[in-house]
Amino acid sequence: MTQLGKFEKYLIEEFFDDYRAGAMSQRTFTRRVAFITGSMAAAAAAMTLVGCTPNEVPRATDPMPTPTPSPGTGTASAGAVPGAKSPLSVPEGAAGLLTATVKFPAGGTDISGYLARPEGDKPGPAVLVCHENRGLTPHIQDVARRFAKEGYAALALDLLSREGGTASLDRDAVPGALTQAGAQRHVSDFKAAFDYLNSQDHVDAGRIAMTGYCFGGGITWQAATELTGLKATSAFYGPAPDLDKVTTIKPAVFGVYAELDDRITGPMPELRAALDATDVRHELKVYPGVDHAFHNDTGERYNEAQATAAWNDTLAWFRKYV
Repeated sequence: MTQLGKFEKYLIEEFFDDYRAGAMSQRTFTRRVAFITGSMAAAAAAMTLVGCTPNEVPRATDPMPTPTPSPGTGTASAGAVPGAKSPLSVPEGAAGLLTATVKFPAGGTDISGYLARPEGDKPGPAVLVCHENRGLTPHIQDVARRFAKEGYAALALDLLSREGGTASLDRDAVPGALTQAGAQRHVSDFKAAFDYLNSQDHVDAGRIAMTGYCFGGGITWQAATELTGLKATSAFYGPAPDLDKVTTIKPAVFGVYAELDDRITGPMPELRAALDATDVRHELKVYPGVDHAFHNDTGERYNEAQATAAWNDTLAWFRKYV
């Protein structure tokens, strides 16, 4: 089996945890790993590596799953967000906010994102939002509106724009499409999004932050090592950047970690030590009694108290540095 990259390994381990916890069926787990690895033989090897028993892994000769295009749309309908439980949730159509799907050039093509901002043309700060491994969902659009309510122009990219957009893809194929595209493409798309925001009259030039969740937290960390124009970042429980790249970080970085998320929080002290050895402005905070993805109020691990605390800490970080 070809050696798994950082994000492939991260996602397969995450899905294995969900499968073991009963939150994902064996069929869904197998399909997602197959789409990530590219073959049933590679999927079987990867599933064995993360701890599956022989009777849980597919045979190398099993056919690859066939993606089923989704008929859904990527835009949240007016009203409450489906499944949202957070008191912070901001419905589509909320008074005082403008929302739109915008397109801008990146890598020789046009890509799209969901933009939410306060009404009016007074320049203000902006934030780039990186979605989870599910792609651009109504929940992430809701998060963008939450930032808009706080005075930010928030741009949540659809990192699968070139593949037809998140909403057009089989849900199980989305993580594999993201990893196959590669983290470098995603960071480059955020560079294009940064340039797009910086050119807008409603954005106070240079006052741009970035945040991301799970997979998006990892992309946010990587962007922090490459996008020197960012003022600040807040990465929610994402895989750490390569430690030898920490010295290249320019923005003020904030890391959100869950106490029970051993896979991500366990190695966090190594990142903290690497940051402590630099002059990078940083804070890594562990939130007690919660697990991975505790901020997502449409998921089973959502914790209102700690999600609200992490949100408020992120806003405070951005107020200080953006």
